[in-house]
Amino acid sequence: MRTLEPRVAVAVVFGANGFLFACLVSRLADVRSGLSLSNGALGVLLLAISAGSLLALPLTGRLVARFGAASIVRLGLGLDVVGLVVAGLGVAAGSVPVTAAGWFLYGAGVGSWDVAMNVEAAEVERGLGRTIMPRFHAGWSLGSFAGAGVGIVVTALDVPLLAHLVGGAVLVAAATLSATAGFASARVAAIGGAAGDAEGRQDDGADPTARRAGRSPWTEPRTLAIGVMVLAFAVVEGSANDWLTLGLIDGYGAPHWLGVAGFATFVVAMTTGRLLGPVALDRVGRAPVLWACSAAAGVGVLLTVGASRIDGVAGGAVAVVGILLWGLGASLGFPVGMSAAADDPERSALRVGVVSTIGYGAFLAGPPLLGRLGDAVGTLESLLAVAVLMVPAALTVAAVRRAPGTAPA
Repeated sequence: MRTLEPRVAVAVVFGANGFLFACLVSRLADVRSGLSLSNGALGVLLLAISAGSLLALPLTGRLVARFGAASIVRLGLGLDVVGLVVAGLGVAAGSVPVTAAGWFLYGAGVGSWDVAMNVEAAEVERGLGRTIMPRFHAGWSLGSFAGAGVGIVVTALDVPLLAHLVGGAVLVAAATLSATAGFASARVAAIGGAAGDAEGRQDDGADPTARRAGRSPWTEPRTLAIGVMVLAFAVVEGSANDWLTLGLIDGYGAPHWLGVAGFATFVVAMTTGRLLGPVALDRVGRAPVLWACSAAAGVGVLLTVGASRIDGVAGGAVAVVGILLWGLGASLGFPVGMSAAADDPERSALRVGVVSTIGYGAFLAGPPLLGRLGDAVGTLESLLAVAVLMVPAALTVAAVRRAPGTAPA
């Protein structure tokens, strides 16, 4: 079988990850009903995914540096597949503990897979010499859109949750195992810049003293600021992933399939932003584009929630506009944060690991807080809290400007 070129291989891996994620998200309403959970209880259960991710993320940078991105993507894939099957069995048996155990394994797989594919994507981007990271994340969005489309069909046909998850896992495993064979640089040195030296792309303008000292990225103000920005954008994106479908069902009285279609609309908008974003990023710069994104996301959330108070077709039209703005605004924060963390090839795996760990903190706090808030004020209305996070996002955007001495990606 012919090996894919690195750029295509990375895009396939991103798409496969998104597809598998959407298989789960599109069935959250079935999980809620199958386990007889309230919004708050579902939010607490979603913590199992976050806990698995946060356990894996701090370790993954070093694992990628030692074993290579391809190996760690495969490890994450294995954990994801096993975790989703176990979770599906748990829902079928009506067991919250079994479901939580499966989601914990899935979360560990998501965390390790996420860091590894972003490190590899940064290597490919650096080799190309232009911004392409958002398009890899667009591949993730396309994969999640395809997964959401499948979710619409299988929920309309009342396909059992377990059958849906197993079928999706088999497809994703086949695509991912094939694609990782095409990864370019399998190793990114944690200290010493082995990958950068081998490719002749070491940044001579960076501070050699800090490198020799092997200072932890957790002590670097720029890395931490990027992490805060990514966290804010991750909540804006993740809240749509976790709660938009349920919010439309509960807030608008929409049927299940229409709620999933609303999530699919969000994914279309986010994918569009990620496909077109690199042109704006290279022409205008990272910070101005992300400031515009933060404004769009905040307004989009407000319109999506507020439209529920408008009767008839007009309310539906405003909601669609809101979802589109929300998706466009959420599109670039995470991928640009990954690129910024990896600007300097020196120890990029560790920096991406730190930023990812901070960003995934959003998934630890977000689900239970929104779930509890949803029980108090309504699922849809709880999403108003998400718009507030665009303030810290805007305040930390300046950190993504390229570090001194690094060449444009």
